[in-house]
Formats: sequence, C-alpha cells, structure tokens
Amino acid sequence: MAVCIAVIAKENYPLYIRSVPTQNELKFHYTVHTSLDVVEEKISAVGKSLGDQRELYLGLLYPTEDYKVYGYVTNSKVKFVIVVDSSNTSLRDNEIRSMFRKLHNSFTDVMCNPFHNPGDPIQSKAFDGIVSGMMTQTG
Repeated sequence: MAVCIAVIAKENYPLYIRSVPTQNELKFHYTVHTSLDVVEEKISAVGKSLGDQRELYLGLLYPTEDYKVYGYVTNSKVKFVIVVDSSNTSLRDNEIRSMFRKLHNSFTDVMCNPFHNPGDPIQSKAFDGIVSGMMTQTG
C-alpha cells in the first residue's frame, strides 16, 4: 500500500518518516518536504473559504510519474503525508482516508503518553507497528 509515511510538526520539521525501500529514503524525504508547499496552499485556501470548519483530509496533493502523495492536517496543524505507488490503481479515496484516520488515532495515543514530549521525534513501538502494518498491507 504505502511506500512512505511521514508525520510533520506544525513548524515543518519531521517527527517521523518511514519508507519501505530504504535505499530510496532520501528521495522520499524530498518528496515529503516538497509536498509541504501544497499542504500550506490547501490549508490557506480552505481556511479563507470555510473558517474553522475544515476537512482534515486534504486528498491528493500531487501525482508524480511513480507515486501519488496524499495529505492530512490535524487541528493542531500537525501534517501527515502518505506516499503511495502509482501502479496501485485499486486503492480508493476512502481507503486512504481510513489510513489517515488510523494514523491520526495512533498519533493521538503517542501524544497522550505522559513520557512523550510534544515536538520530539516519535519513537513509539506501537506507532511504528501501526505504520508497518499500513505499509505491508496488500489491497
């Protein structure tokens, strides 16, 4: 399913980035960081038109030749980015939404941990397990 999953802090530094083919890790870091511009554009456009009642799921940020990049923003402005292989045509929009919901729930669990300092990189084994499950899941 997903080839890269990233959690980006409000101040646009990575809290968590994981990619499946580890030899392409730098490429995915670049892809995630270039998608932040599109995320900021969508947030500002939606913010102007709807006020505070906005959709957390941003949808397809941009497609490339090999990948599709999807975005999601929490109420606290933490951004989730999921990069999916373009060859996976069976993946529907509602499946991407459910992946983001699962990721958001797991992120909330990490933030509720009294031993985790908000803003620190995520090092939770439970969160890592959820992400691994989303990456190895087959349609």
